[in-house]
Amino acid sequence: MLKVLAACGNGMGSSLIIKMKIEQVLKSMNLEFTVHHASVGQAKSEVNNFDLVLVAQTFVGEFKPTGDTKVVGLVNLLSEDEIREKVTKALGL
Repeated sequence: MLKVLAACGNGMGSSLIIKMKIEQVLKSMNLEFTVHHASVGQAKSEVNNFDLVLVAQTFVGEFKPTGDTKVVGLVNLLSEDEIREKVTKALGL
């Protein structure tokens, strides 16, 4: 099962909205997944607990995963097309 983290610089409320968009996309891709959400500050300390972290492009450099975690930067956090495209690329699907 794919473990995904949605992180937002604006806090928990906006990351919840992004989480719901990611869930819609992953469901349409027929993937088994769990999606959690957090602020960027919290997400940085938890990055290695996830397979995939989706965050605004401006914050990608703040993440330093030490394992196989992939950090994906999004220009438009609410764009289902962008989420689908970048998740597909990151997972090699």
